[in-house]
Amino acid sequence: MPKRILIGTVVSDKPDKTVVVNVERKVKHPLYGKIIRRSKKYHAHDADNAFRAGEKVRIEEVAPISKLKTWKVLDRVGGQADTALEADIEVDAANG
Repeated sequence: MPKRILIGTVVSDKPDKTVVVNVERKVKHPLYGKIIRRSKKYHAHDADNAFRAGEKVRIEEVAPISKLKTWKVLDRVGGQADTALEADIEVDAANG
């Protein structure tokens, strides 16, 4: 059976080597047909404590690591931090 991969936003990075990721999905109401947002929080393993609150990440289902953790963070989505880093390098190169 393939491992599930979800995309969500980190809402907490306070526990050591763990992040809490909020995953939202849109479902259609069975009777009224309105599209509603449903969300669920997953505890994911972050071995390097590399991810911060507010970042979009991909998480993958793994064998249980602890009582709550059965997910592992794969990588960032969108590259927001990478883009800012590249912009700083270009400014430094232009000034120097």
